[in-house]
Amino acid sequence: MENQLLELIKTRRSCRHYKAEQVSDKALNAVLEAGEYAPTGHGLQDPIIVAVQNNDIKAQLARLNAQIMGVDSNPYYDAPTYLLVFSTKDNPNAFQDGSCVLENMMLAAHALGLGTCWINREYQMFQTEEGKELMKVLGVDEKYIGIGALSLGYASREARPAAPRKEGRVKIVKYHVLGNIYYFAI
Repeated sequence: MENQLLELIKTRRSCRHYKAEQVSDKALNAVLEAGEYAPTGHGLQDPIIVAVQNNDIKAQLARLNAQIMGVDSNPYYDAPTYLLVFSTKDNPNAFQDGSCVLENMMLAAHALGLGTCWINREYQMFQTEEGKELMKVLGVDEKYIGIGALSLGYASREARPAAPRKEGRVKIVKYHVLGNIYYFAI
């Protein structure tokens, strides 16, 4: 079956090498809008997205993330834009909702010819005192927790093709009712 969305899903890859060129406002807004349309538990639309293009704040974020990761390199791969996703502490679906936001933005970015990489450790980053101060700078209320982030920009290298999919990762269970007896087939 040919389908543009399925093709985007199959061809999106993590990008770890970016051009210095900043993402256009039009492309950034399209990616952010895709994040806003992500499904959320009970339709709460709880997650918020903060796009960071300020070099000083990006440097703080990279340093804090690297410190938690235990590396000296930039965990955001020197991308021109960082997209941070937060959700409220009391949302039982905080990580699930935020993950949907991140996935929507990755697919939208890929559709627009942009590269992304899912970045971790934002939860730990924004639990620290420095992270809490940084949230204030970003205009994020203390009721929020960090969920994850994306590095976003124009890729400076060609993406590798997808690795072959591992066997046995999908199971289909169907049943048929005959009287009061259920017959299962896998």
